[in-house]
Amino acid sequence: MKNLNIFKKPIYQYSLFLPIVCLLLVLIVNLIQTPNFFKITVQNGVLYGFIIDILNRSSGLVILAVGMTLVVASSGGTDISVGAVSALAGAVCIAALGTGATYNVPYIVSILLALIMGMACGTVNGYLVSYMKVQPMVATLILFTAGRGIAQLVTGSFILYVKPEQFGYLGNFIPGVPLPTPFFVAAFLVFITWIVLDKTPLGMYIQSVGINRDASRLVGLNSKLIIFFTYVFCGMCAAITGLISVSRTMSIDANNVGLYTELDAILAVAIGGNSLRGGKFSLFGSVIGAITIQALTTTLYAMQVSADQIPLYKAVVVIIIVSLQSPVVLKWFKTIKGKLSTRSHQMVKEAK
Repeated sequence: MKNLNIFKKPIYQYSLFLPIVCLLLVLIVNLIQTPNFFKITVQNGVLYGFIIDILNRSSGLVILAVGMTLVVASSGGTDISVGAVSALAGAVCIAALGTGATYNVPYIVSILLALIMGMACGTVNGYLVSYMKVQPMVATLILFTAGRGIAQLVTGSFILYVKPEQFGYLGNFIPGVPLPTPFFVAAFLVFITWIVLDKTPLGMYIQSVGINRDASRLVGLNSKLIIFFTYVFCGMCAAITGLISVSRTMSIDANNVGLYTELDAILAVAIGGNSLRGGKFSLFGSVIGAITIQALTTTLYAMQVSADQIPLYKAVVVIIIVSLQSPVVLKWFKTIKGKLSTRSHQMVKEAK
């Protein structure tokens, strides 16, 4: 008789188990604290509600988390410049379009310029890490520090506004479409990235380089090129996030666009069950981690927590979530489970 159990191992041993549990816990707290949290309404043909807001606001973080996941997996380091790169890409886009009633250049040209700028920043980071062998945090610290300064030069240290309302479609809603546009952008990027990593050897190559760079080189892999590629891809992801941010506000404030998003992206990777030392990774785990962080932020706002206090509550929850995924804690739980199982067997024997 065939085994009907669809799980080949205990469900708690799957990589997505803890990230999903963490997200469910946050949603359950919302259900208790805010009874109408899951209520979705339709106004002017557009969906509104806390859940829609989470999907909308987490989209940019999801995109950043995808890029950060590959960087961490390949190099065992993080890219802390993604927030500044987002601001720089957004500044290039709006500076190219201009602040008049009409665009100075076609909209698609400004999008391409922003993406090229993001990939150029990724090229700098990737070259320093892969070919110059600079420690990732130190290499990306350069653009973390200088990126916003360059964005200020591009904007002339002014907050620039875009007048044509079509510019806001990317960061908000397209007329006639009930779901926010950033949700579709994030879903498309995640799908394409997953297809490439799953259907080609690239995903395996990235994991191999992250586990042991020297051994990967000995078997014929160009470890430098693979690491370089992940940083360029991460720069592109940062640029897309920057485009969504400036489209959402119809303006560019180089001091605030992408501020602290690099920290949330790193946390999303960690909450998703990925090792920050590199190697094996879970793309969907990082996506769940990003949604969890945004759900937590939305929860705190719904509970009337002030914006100044949110980082404190977020830090406490993140510490708990990351601790639950710690190898030490998991080993501790496994030891307790073994002792309880042994004690149970002894009690059964004594009862007989």
